[in-house]
Amino acid sequence: MSTAPINSSPTHVNRIMAVMEAAFDPAFGEAWNRRQITDALVLTSTHALILDPDGHPIPDTAPADDPRQPAGFILTRQAADEEELLLIAVLPEFRRKGLGEALIRHMFTRAEARRTRHIFLEMRRGNPAIRLYEKMGFEPIGERQEYYRLANGSRVDAITFRCSI
Repeated sequence: MSTAPINSSPTHVNRIMAVMEAAFDPAFGEAWNRRQITDALVLTSTHALILDPDGHPIPDTAPADDPRQPAGFILTRQAADEEELLLIAVLPEFRRKGLGEALIRHMFTRAEARRTRHIFLEMRRGNPAIRLYEKMGFEPIGERQEYYRLANGSRVDAITFRCSI
């Protein structure tokens, strides 16, 4: 009988979902649902990190009654020596306080330990997170025309970025 990895525990997923539900604007349809998060975290190639408001990691093993509030998370998936940044989110009340940078720095450190050489991400054109990604060393490498469909039915381009670490 196999057991699911700790990072797919209901407590860990609850913390991610608490941030997800408050951080993503429904107009863009970027938030994942609980099933998508749980299914991703069951895979050993998927890595999640949750930070508290002070930028300290909340361990996967932290019990449900741990008093630390999740303020942001990052979710990546590894394949060989590459990783894809799938999701990054910070609660609105903690934005512009360095948590996005802290999440990416932690991601870089952990990815280097896994011998990752490149990290990729994709975002919709017009996403203000572009400033953070460029500051952290991501460079645009491609576009997909009208790739994303917004809640209102309109379409927007996707931009692919890469960062070598």
